[in-house]
Amino acid sequence: MGYPNAGKSTLISRISAARPKIADYPFTTLEPNLGVVSVGEEPDTQSYVVADLPGLIEGAHLGAGLGTQFLRHIERTRLLAHLVDVSDGTHRSDAVEDFKVINAELEGFGHELMEKPMIVIATKIDSANPEKLKKLAAYAKKRKLEFHAISSVTGEGIDELKWALARKLQPVEAKPKAKRAKVAAIVLESNDDNDWS
Repeated sequence: MGYPNAGKSTLISRISAARPKIADYPFTTLEPNLGVVSVGEEPDTQSYVVADLPGLIEGAHLGAGLGTQFLRHIERTRLLAHLVDVSDGTHRSDAVEDFKVINAELEGFGHELMEKPMIVIATKIDSANPEKLKKLAAYAKKRKLEFHAISSVTGEGIDELKWALARKLQPVEAKPKAKRAKVAAIVLESNDDNDWS
């Protein structure tokens, strides 16, 4: 997720077989594009699905740029990968402010979106503004958020990002059934005199 033209579609085309429309104008992506990413080698390959979500803008949680429709797609995800353009080519001058604006839209929309785990991804580092990149990295560190810098054009940082996403998406191991049954039995025994109907 991120602002329009943050590099979301280019990234998904680099890490999966998805082939979304890519163009240098806002709202090229109007519907989520899904792609399957695989890391590792057989027989230990790990796979997960990534979604390229349409760009968000300020006021999205109020409907700007079809924002509420786009935000609803984020509810279905387990992990947020927040892409921020740090290139000299973007007309936006403050990468940290871009990050804050999108997060404010998530918070304004509610639905516990800001409770989801998040990775911060600086994009287009092949043409990065060093000051933007430095400030965004420092801000992510301050917020204790995992940070990656990538170029979908040159491939720099892509493999590391794929593995980082895989690690974050590893399922939490379920508690052993015996322990769950024991807890349930304790609850039932301590409420013998209660009416369970």
